Amino acid sequence: MDVGVLTVALADESLEDCLAYLSDRDVGAVELGCGGFVGDDHLPAQEYLDDSDAQATLRSRLEEHDLYVSALATHNNPLHPDEDRTREADEELRSAIRLADQLDVDTVTTFSGLPAGGPEDSVPNWITAPWPGEHLEALEYQWEVADSYWSDIAAYADDHGVDVGLEMHPNMLVYEPHGLLELRERTNDRIGANVDPSHLLWQGIDIESAIRKLGREDAIHHFHAKDTKVYDDNVREKGILDTTPYTEEIDRSWLFRSIGYGHGEEFWKAVVSTLRMVGYDGALSIEHEDSLTSSREGLEKAIDVLNRAVFETSPDEVYWA
Repeated sequence: MDVGVLTVALADESLEDCLAYLSDRDVGAVELGCGGFVGDDHLPAQEYLDDSDAQATLRSRLEEHDLYVSALATHNNPLHPDEDRTREADEELRSAIRLADQLDVDTVTTFSGLPAGGPEDSVPNWITAPWPGEHLEALEYQWEVADSYWSDIAAYADDHGVDVGLEMHPNMLVYEPHGLLELRERTNDRIGANVDPSHLLWQGIDIESAIRKLGREDAIHHFHAKDTKVYDDNVREKGILDTTPYTEEIDRSWLFRSIGYGHGEEFWKAVVSTLRMVGYDGALSIEHEDSLTSSREGLEKAIDVLNRAVFETSPDEVYWA
């Protein structure tokens, strides 16, 4: 299991400088954004697709710094009711899958997307309760849209030998493990999870339980290492569904935090151990979105905690059993 970094937090640096910086800090893997909300500063897909020279240069840079690519990231909403936005998101996702195939990268990370509540609506609609009844009807419609789209993408990913790791994210159709497994059941095993504890924690989901549930189905394709701190004083007043801007930190019910600042080292060691129990041996890709510190400080503190949490060796024979 390797400590990795989603390089979006270092988008102000060139790819070369970014790789050198991370390599010097004992990072083993990088997750590169190639479209969507995460941008494409370090991997513009159209500059690398079908270009063997550009791909060879990338491989050489990675090898020079003793790094590998854990995933390509293109987070967007391919189920958006606006046809132009849907088309753009779909093109980005398919390009990422093709590029991952050409680069011998196993996984593309993304979102499930979120449709509108009906065929005549123009805005995505996140359904959080089954009543009044029209909300449940809207949810059924959304699953029909998702079933059609993701069945096609799952087949496309399978043709290219690439897994798709969906980040379970509120304001998306798939935002928790049961929904993830439902979509996987409707499509194929190329569809799995990019487990990001930060979005599950504030929903009250136990991370070890989520890992066990998904791991039993071999449904964990990637892992985002990001923490969240819940601020109980604010939760007691307004609950966890908080629309307060992220920059108004003192008034929010929860904040994304650097690793170790939402939950301590013991928590992250338990997460690493549970991932090993279910057979996940991929990267722990740090995603920095802590508004209380700089990207570099947040990344470096996260790297420090995770390097102490990960196991560097394979298990020995259980001679005492």
